[in-house]
Amino acid sequence: MSCLKKYGSAEVSTSSMADIAFLLLTFFLMTTVIQNEKGLLILLPPPIQDNPVSDINKRNLFSIQINSQDQYLIEGVRQTEILNMKDDIKKFILNYGRDKNLSDSPTDAVVSLKTDRGTSYHTYIATLDQIQQAYFEIYAERVGISPAKFRSINQHVQAEKIIYDKARAGIPMNISIAEPSRIVN
Repeated sequence: MSCLKKYGSAEVSTSSMADIAFLLLTFFLMTTVIQNEKGLLILLPPPIQDNPVSDINKRNLFSIQINSQDQYLIEGVRQTEILNMKDDIKKFILNYGRDKNLSDSPTDAVVSLKTDRGTSYHTYIATLDQIQQAYFEIYAERVGISPAKFRSINQHVQAEKIIYDKARAGIPMNISIAEPSRIVN
C-alpha cells in the first residue's frame, strides 16, 4: 500500500495565506518611500484684496510674449531666440531714468512674461530662467560675487543673509507671469 492512502493526501493549509498577504502589503506600504517633486520654486502673489491695483507706466514694463510655435515677441520685436534677452533685461532694470524708452528705476521695473497654451514647457522654463538669471547677475555684481555663489547663499546663516539682503536692497525681483492665452485655430 502506498503512503498516500495510509496517511491521506498531502494538503497545504491556505487558511493563513490572506494574513500573510496582508502583512506583506502592510510591510511594503510602510517601507516604500515616495519621492516628492519640488516643482517650480515661484513665490505666488498674496490673495487679491479690495485694494486697487496701481497702473504701471508702459515705460516700466519689459514685455516678453511667446506664441504656440515658441516664437518670441520681445518689446514688440519678433525674435526666434533669446540670445541677448538677459542683457536687455539688465539694461532695462538698471536704467535709472537715463533712457526715456527704459524703466524709471529698478523698483518700478517689471518684467512681464505671457505665453500661449501651446508654448512648450522647455521654452517657458528657459525664458523664466533667463529672466531670473538677469536679476541674479545684478544682485551678484552688487556684492562682488559670482551669480552661482549668490544663488547658493543660505539665508539661514546670518552672515550670508546680510549679503543676500544687501544685494537685493532697492531692486525687487518684479516678474509678472500672465495667464496663458488660448490657441486660436
